[in-house]
Amino acid sequence: MNDIYSRHRPLALLAGVVLAQVLLLAFQIKREHDIRLVRYWAVEILTPVERVGTWTFSNVGGLWSGYIGLRHTHAENERLQTELDRLRLRNRELESQATEAQRLAVLLNFREAHSEASMLAAQVIGASADPVSHTLFINRGANDHVRRNLPVITPDGVVGKIVEVFPASSQVLLINDKDSGVGALFADTRTHGVVKGSGDPEPRMEYVVNDEKVQPGESILTSGDDKIFPKGLLIGIVADAAPGTPFQVIRIKPATRLDRLEDVIVLLSQQELAPKKTDEISDVEIQPPPAPASVPNPSANVPKRAASAPKPAAAPPQTEPQPNPAAAPQE
Repeated sequence: MNDIYSRHRPLALLAGVVLAQVLLLAFQIKREHDIRLVRYWAVEILTPVERVGTWTFSNVGGLWSGYIGLRHTHAENERLQTELDRLRLRNRELESQATEAQRLAVLLNFREAHSEASMLAAQVIGASADPVSHTLFINRGANDHVRRNLPVITPDGVVGKIVEVFPASSQVLLINDKDSGVGALFADTRTHGVVKGSGDPEPRMEYVVNDEKVQPGESILTSGDDKIFPKGLLIGIVADAAPGTPFQVIRIKPATRLDRLEDVIVLLSQQELAPKKTDEISDVEIQPPPAPASVPNPSANVPKRAASAPKPAAAPPQTEPQPNPAAAPQE
C-alpha cells in the first residue's frame, strides 16, 4: 500500500497544484454582472444535486402525507357510510309508521262516518300458501265475538267473508276465490246478478242476460240477496263484458286491492251503512210514477193544477180557491 502511494505521490502533488491554480484563476476571473467563475461552477455543480434532493423529498413527503390522508379518508368514509345506512333505516321506519298512521286514520274516519253500524277493525296477519285458494288470516277471532259468514270490507269496498273462526284469529275467503259468491247489482240499471270468483285476480258477474247493456266502468254494488253483505257496498267496476252462452261474461275489477291488504273491517251485523241507505231510499222514491198521475179523476183539470203548483201552497188558504173557479170556465 505504501509502495503504491509513494509511486503516485508526484502525480498527486501535480494534480493538487493544477487544481489550486485553476481555483485561483476561478476566483480571479469574473463573468457577466461581476459573478466570479468559481461561483458559477459551484452553482452548476450543486443545482442538479439540489433538484434531485428537492424532488426526492417532495415526492416522498407527498406519498407519506397522501398515505396518511388516505387512511383518514377511508376511516371517515366508513363512518359516513355507516351513518348513511342508519339514516336510511330510520327513514324507512318513519315512512312505514306514516303509512300505517294514514291507514289507521282512514279506518277511523270510516268508523266515525258509520257510527250506527257495529264493526271491528282487524289486521291481516297471513295468507294462504295455495296459489289456487285466495284466503287470508286476520288477528280477530272468537274472543272478539267474530263468527262465520260475517262480511269483511275496507273503506274502498268489499273484501270477502269469514269462513273459519279460531280463538284469536279468523280465516277470510276473498271475493276472487273460486268458492266465493256475492249477491250483486249494477248501480245504474239495478240489474241483479252474482259475483263469483274464478281463481283469477278478477272475479266475474254471472247470470246477466245478453240483452242487458253493460258498460265498462259501471259500478257494481252488493244487493243483499246473499244475506251476508249489507246492501249498497261497492264491489268493483266492470272491466269488460262480452256475450256468452247463456249469459254474458263480465269481468270485474275489485274496488279493493286484494293482494295488498293490511287492515280490514269486520261488520258484526248486516245493518246497512247510513250513506248507502239514504241513496237507495232516494232512488226508490224517484223510480215510481207520481201518485196524482196514477189516480183516475174525471175532472182532471183542477187536480193537475193543484199538483203542478206546489209553491203557492205556502200562501194563505183564502187566495188559493179564487183563481181555480175562474180558471175552470176559461179552459
